[in-house]
Formats: sequence, C-alpha cells, structure tokens
Amino acid sequence: MKFLKGFVMFWYDFIIGDDWKIAAAVVAALALAVLAMTAGILSGTALVIVGAVALFAFFTVSMMVDVRG
Repeated sequence: MKFLKGFVMFWYDFIIGDDWKIAAAVVAALALAVLAMTAGILSGTALVIVGAVALFAFFTVSMMVDVRG
C-alpha cells in the first residue's frame, strides 16, 4: 500500500506540480484540440497552431491571475 501511495503521489506532483491552474489549462487546450479534430473543423497544421495558441492564452490567463493576487 505504501508503494501505491508513493506512486500516486509522484504522478500527482509530476502532473499538477505547484500550480493546478496550468495543468487545467493544458487539459483544456488538449480537449479543445480533440474536439476540433473529431469535428473535422481544422486540418492537421492548423490544429497544431490553434492548440498552441490556446495553450499560450490559457497559460497567460493563469499567470495574470497569480500575479494580480
């Protein structure tokens, strides 16, 4: 049981890290990209660019929230 708890805590710390908002931004950007891909809205190259821009926008909003407070 100690091994399982250590394993879960490692992955939680590795993925979430210090700021849960950044991890949520990555998940949201990937979810938007998957939705756009499955709907066939964008081509492969455009999908990568839109995903990167969405990730950058979510990251910027996350940093603005942290700096403001």
